Parts: sequence; structure tokens; C-alpha cells
Amino acid sequence: MTSRAGLPAEESDLIDVDELIAAYYDRAPNPDVPAERVVFGTSGHRGSSLTNSFNENHILATTQAIVDYRAAQGITGPLFLGRDTHALSLPAERSAIEVLLANGVDVRVDSRDAWVPTPALSHAILTYNRGRAADDAGRADGIVVTPSHNPPRDGGFKYNPPHGGPADTDATGWIADRANALIAAGLDGVARERFADVDWDALTGYDFRDAYVRDLPSIIDLDAIREAGVRIGADPLGGASVEYWALIAEMHDLDLDVVNPEVDPTWRFMTLDWDEKIRMDPSSPSAMASLVAKKGSYDVLTGNDADADRHGIVTPDAGLMNPNHYLAVAIDYLFSHREQWPSDAAVGKTLVSSMIIDRVAESLGRRLLEVPVGFKWFVPGLLDGSVAFGGEESAGASFLRRDGSVWSTDKDGILLCLLAAEIIAVTGKTPSQRYAELEQEFGASAYQRVDAPATPEQKATLARLAPESVTATTLAGEEITAKLSHAPGNDAAIGGLKVQTEHAWFAARPSGTEDVYKLYAESLRGPDHLAEVQAEARAVVSAALGG
Repeated sequence: MTSRAGLPAEESDLIDVDELIAAYYDRAPNPDVPAERVVFGTSGHRGSSLTNSFNENHILATTQAIVDYRAAQGITGPLFLGRDTHALSLPAERSAIEVLLANGVDVRVDSRDAWVPTPALSHAILTYNRGRAADDAGRADGIVVTPSHNPPRDGGFKYNPPHGGPADTDATGWIADRANALIAAGLDGVARERFADVDWDALTGYDFRDAYVRDLPSIIDLDAIREAGVRIGADPLGGASVEYWALIAEMHDLDLDVVNPEVDPTWRFMTLDWDEKIRMDPSSPSAMASLVAKKGSYDVLTGNDADADRHGIVTPDAGLMNPNHYLAVAIDYLFSHREQWPSDAAVGKTLVSSMIIDRVAESLGRRLLEVPVGFKWFVPGLLDGSVAFGGEESAGASFLRRDGSVWSTDKDGILLCLLAAEIIAVTGKTPSQRYAELEQEFGASAYQRVDAPATPEQKATLARLAPESVTATTLAGEEITAKLSHAPGNDAAIGGLKVQTEHAWFAARPSGTEDVYKLYAESLRGPDHLAEVQAEARAVVSAALGG
């Protein structure tokens, strides 16, 4: 059967928006069913109203839990609240407002009643908290209502504490436990003011878009982009950044087209992802197929997901760049063109990102901070300037302002897209051309992530594996130089295992949502060697799991 990946969505692929929203209000989760409980992953609670995993009760209880968490932490400042363009985001935002106002929280909502990208919310929190002490009770925090790049049927709800980035597991665990207890108690303990009775004067408006876009010259050399005449095509993929890109072009006088300004909660204009689902993933060749087809029309084309925390870079010479490749180029460029950055600031990467980044950091004389999967691990370093750049292999990153101070502590897809234009303007090379040079210097990377079946018991075992469980001494013909269950950068548990040699590595982690484990692998010796690494990695994992 021929795959439809990369082909335009058809009517049969589209959600029924009315059914989805009706289910949000009409259905109630069963607290005794694990799949219907509040569960915070690396980026908040996600689910669908159609599967009883993202319904009104979830959001009412989770918002009350966040209110209770704020009280326990002594946080009394304003709470910034924003939403993306998913169909469930608006009703969930309204549910949150009902609870927040009933609890007397000073809520700051978008003054245009429009969409708010995740990086704009992080920027707003940090802007408000600038100059305030870490123990200042009046510091702000925030909630962003988004399931990120997930399909149109999904909703998401994410809490950002006063540090502006994703909440850590201590916070999300506390909030989830409290929310589930409230649901089990029939929402007894949830204060609520019905939306129809909301006093709109009790809500404070904040222009997230103007504040974010006006501040961009502090972090990106927009003058260089303008003067070089870099022609940019920006595709928000129907997400929250659509009006931001329009204002960026207008306010900063850039040669920038919003190539698709359409917003439609069915995302009928998307091409299907690898699994024939609609998914707004700007790092996916299938999801970005329509944009890649335009690659000859602009100096650079860019894509963002629904909340604009991810980026996709399309160049005329290479098409869609692999996220790992672009991260390596971004690091190489930034640490060579940001003279005011702290001389001892580190390069931050997740341990499943490319080895090329390690080589680039070494060539720059910079310390490498290698952490587990999850952007939250970069938050402290970005805040205090000890980490100048933090990036994930899944096309999420952020970095410091030009003066070395913090910009955002959450992923910023808009920022990384504009950086691609700056690189072209300043160097005269596309990011893909520069990456080809890096490969000439450090070796050609062959990288892949695949999923393999695993029972819940095997997943639990994998998450607890110790390095000693790997008895092999070589991997694909090379001596094993490290076996890791904790990240080198911060000694945090990686929830799996990483094995590396001089020119290759693999990492195995259990999926948080499916009965599979994720196998990441890379070789600097080409695709054939990568295949050897993957085959031996499966054998190593199988033996460790008792297979």
C-alpha cells in the first residue's frame, strides 16, 4: 500500500471541531483509568477530549492545582496566560480563567485576545521578573495552553514557574497528584467563577506580540538581515506565530513573506506526516513537504509548530535541514559572533543530539553541558548566563541576548528561524552550506531514531538500567569508551542508557506514551556503520532486558 506521507490532507483526515469541543465539556474522565488521569510529560499534560484525557475536569482541576502550588511556593505575582491555535486551546483557556479569577489570581491575558507562542510567554515572565530577587513573592509565572506540534485533536496545558521555562518534575509531579485528587473528589476544592459571569475588568491585558517583536534587536542582528536584503519566507504552519511574523516584517522592515497566513483548527492545508497523521512538526520532511517545494523562491524558508517553540529551516541548496545539523551551525556561528557573551558560558545539548555538536564545542574552546532529554535542564544556565545556548535534537533551542543576558528559558522557534537569516546575511552562506564545511572538518554524521516494541515491564527495566548491565566491550568494531545512565553535564538520570565510542553512540529510552522504546544512534563513519551500531544496540538492549 502506497504511503500518503507528504501528500495534502484529505477531508477524511480532518477532525470534527464541533465534536471535539462538545466532548471537552460533555465527557468526564474516570480517575481510576490511568489513561484518563492528569500526567505531565516533558511539556505539560496532553491528551484529547475524544479519549477522555483532555476534558473540562482535567483543566479545572489542574488550574486549581497550579493555584495551590503557587500558594505553597509563596508566589503571589501575576500569572501570564496564553493559548495556541488548537481547537481545544480556547475552551481550556476559558476554563483556566474561571478558576484563576475565582482564586483571586492576577491574570494577564493577551490584550488582542489572540494566540500566544510559548517563547513570547516565557519572554513576558522574564521581562516582568527582571531585577526581582529569586525569593521575591511578587514574581510572575505563567500557563501556556498548547500540545505543541501534536495533531489537531489534541490539547495541552503547561505550567511555567517564575524562571520562565518548563516546570521541573518536582513541580509537575506535585501539580499532577493534586489535580488527580481533585478529580477523584468530584472537583470538591476547585473554586470556579463561571465564564459568563467573568468581570473582564478583573483581567489585565498584555500585548505579548508587541513586547516580543519590539525586543528582537536585542538578540538578533536585524540590521544585517535588512541591509543584506535576505529574502525570508516564514510558514507558521497554522500556528500561534502567524501574526508575529507579520509584525516582524512590518516593524523591522524585512523582506519577509508569511507564505501561509491561514489558521484553521483542522489544519486542512497541511501535508501528512510520516504516519499519515496531521502533525505540525517543522523538522519533519513529510509535514514540511509543501514548504520544501518552494525552496527556490527564497534565500531561506522557515517553519514553526503550533506554539512556535520548534523551528524548521529550508535552504535553496539542501531543502529541509536535519535539526542536529542546524543546531551545530547555530552554535558554530553564535559563539563566533557574540563578543559580549560570557567567555566561560557553556554549549548545552541533550545527550541524544549529534556528536558534531561536541566537536564544534571543542573547536570553539567551550565547555559542553550534556543533559537528559527535556529543555527544563537548560533553564538554570540560561537564567544565570552560564549556558549561552541550549538545544534539543527535536528542533528546539534558545540562547542569550547579544549582551549575554537571558532572553527566554523555553524553546524559541521564531528566534532560531531569524538566526538562519542572520547567518546568511553575515557570512554569505546558507546554514546548510556551512554544515557541509563542518562535516568536512569533523566527519559526516549518519543519525537516526527508531522505535522498537517493549512491554510496560521492559520499559520500567530500561528506565532503571545501570551501566554494569552492558557487558559488551565493543560497539560496531570500536572500543566502548562510556556507558552512561546519568548525563555527564549534570549527573541527572537519563531514564535509560547511552553507550558511546570514539565515532559512534546509541541511546535507548522508554517512551512515556507508547509500548515502545526509542533507540537513537549516530555514526561519523557513514550509514553502513550506523546500521551496525543499531543492530548491536538492539542486541545490547535485548540482553539487558532479559530478552
